[in-house]
Formats: sequence, structure tokens, C-alpha cells
Amino acid sequence: MKYRKLGSTDLNVSVIGIGTWQFGGEWGREYSQTEADMILDKGRELGINLIDTAECYGDHLSESLIGDYISRRNREDWIIATKFGHHFHERFTRTDVFGAEGVVAQLDASLKALQTDYIDLYQFHSGPDQAFDNDELWTVLDKQIAVGKIRFLGTSIGSNDNLHQTEASSKVNSRVIQVVYNRLDRAPEERVFPSCEEQGLGVLARVPLASGYLSGKYRPGAVFGDNDVRHRHDKESTRLKLLEVEHIQREEVPQGVTMASWALAWCLKHPAVTAVIPGCKDAEQVEANAKAVELVSEPHPQDINIK
Repeated sequence: MKYRKLGSTDLNVSVIGIGTWQFGGEWGREYSQTEADMILDKGRELGINLIDTAECYGDHLSESLIGDYISRRNREDWIIATKFGHHFHERFTRTDVFGAEGVVAQLDASLKALQTDYIDLYQFHSGPDQAFDNDELWTVLDKQIAVGKIRFLGTSIGSNDNLHQTEASSKVNSRVIQVVYNRLDRAPEERVFPSCEEQGLGVLARVPLASGYLSGKYRPGAVFGDNDVRHRHDKESTRLKLLEVEHIQREEVPQGVTMASWALAWCLKHPAVTAVIPGCKDAEQVEANAKAVELVSEPHPQDINIK
């Protein structure tokens, strides 16, 4: 595994993380504690130390699965990133909670679910600029840092080109930007990444496999079942993406290299990107994701050496 310093924090994160949206049940299946344990144990075995979750992946369900696991392991082995701003009601139904008082209540609920005294990275979760610009919110979050409940703040931007929230990061003490970035969606390269580099912000690239389209498993015309979240995607958009994936696989992916590994490594080669946080349905996919580090050989400005 390779590790990079996450922006101006003192967090040294594995370049491959574990995204856990799937633990909330919206990917199309429920996870048992045993299945979650197997995924996280495989990650630890491979040197992964970064888990990304959120309060609204289920009603703190993903956090609860992680918390049960962490309670039986060494908390210091993991860097836990979670998010705030939404209350989960049912699949794909949420309401915003960005008021200062409501966010503190969410934080306490996340700490309880995660069975921990502190969160390493607490992220503003895809909220509107009006909510982001509330000074009271950031003041109360700074107080939570002061009492030890949070180590660092971050911003998970909803739009890949949200320059407003990115540029205001230093002002609100947010040290990390999380953004959708992959070979099919390069929008952050234009404005968000230059701002991140200028401010010394860490970057977590989410959806690095483009919801699995960059796995190389699907061809134009693929049909996704009702329980698969991709069933909700626009069918023509999906067809065009898969046509582009075919072209990329033919023209850019070297012979003998799996497309998924190539796609993760492609993200990690950008000088602004600290880590990728792909989802994974089982321990085998964790192992497949981790193999991407074998394709990242060039020096990176955020690299560190951990013996």
C-alpha cells in the first residue's frame, strides 16, 4: 500500500480507501455484520486505513456496522471520515439538516453509532452554498474540534465544479475536498483541483469507477435490475457512457491490466488527488481495488513513506 498526507492535516491515509455507501442498503442489498467485518478485515490486511461513510447511508446504519467492527479492533488503525447534513428516511429519501444545533445532534449520533470518542474527518455533505455560508455552523464545529470530538473538517461538494465551497475552505477551516472524479468525469480538473492545490487541501476522489461503469464488466446495452441503483440512471446516458468506456478500454488501458485497477490508478496520478474511495461489495473487490497501487509508480507531491 502507498500512503499520502491528507492536505494540511496530520492524517497519513492509504491511497485506496473503503467507501461504505453500500452498507446503507441503497446499492441493492443488505449487509450483515459478518460481511462488513470481512470487507474491513481484508482492507486492514492490505494496508488500507481510510474508511469513508456518512450519517445518511441508512439511518446511521453504515456507521453502526463500522462502529461494531471498530469496537472489536484497534481504533488507532483506522482513519474514519464521515459526513453531516442529511436525515435518512427511506431509500433515496432524505431531508437536509445543516443548522448548527441539528448538526451537533448528528455528530453525537455518529459518534454513538461509530462507537468512538472522535471522528478523524467530519465533512459537510453535498449541501447548498447558503448552508455552507452559515458562520454559526462552522463556529460550532470549531468548538467540537476544541472539545476533541472532531480532528479535522472537510467538504464533500455536491457539484464537481463547486468553486465557491472549494475556494472558501481555508476560511472555514475545512482541510479536505471530496469530489466525484473519474475518467468519465474530469470536471474537477478545470477549477476545483487548481484551487485545492493552491490552498494545500487534501482531495478524496469518490465514485472513481463511475458507479462501476469503469469496471470493464459492462457493454452498451447492459440492463440493470430493479434492485441495482444504476436502474435509476438515464438509459441513453448509460449507453453513451458504456460506448466511451469501450473506447477507453481499447485505446488507453494496457494489455494485461484490468480496467478497474487502471481506472483507480488513473485518478491517483493527478497531483491534486490524495486518495480514492471506491465502494466494494465484498472482500474480493477490496483486494482488486488495492491492486491499483501496483500501477502507481511515479512520484506524487503528497507521497509519504511509512515503514
